[in-house]
Amino acid sequence: MSLSRRDSEGWVITEQQQKVEEPPLYRVILHNDDYTTMDFVVMVLETIFHRTTVEATQIMLDVHQRGVGTAGIYPRDLAETKTAMVFDLARKNDFPLKCSIERA
Repeated sequence: MSLSRRDSEGWVITEQQQKVEEPPLYRVILHNDDYTTMDFVVMVLETIFHRTTVEATQIMLDVHQRGVGTAGIYPRDLAETKTAMVFDLARKNDFPLKCSIERA
């Protein structure tokens, strides 16, 4: 709400509508490689993306068979954070797992 002055009669309250936009979402994508184990990919999906074992296994199979799989869809800052977590965990375990984001 805002106040606006109406001539000499005093103050009048007027309502202003504000449009709130949702932030754009980004898809976090895991990429297939010849070295990262399927078990490791499932563990990453369960721990970082909070997927059930069934969901994680299906996404892992997408990565293995199609070359890519969507781990999740998040606002940009969260997508970037999860991508960094994947890289960090993969490097600590000597895997070259690649992860990227794209606008959903």
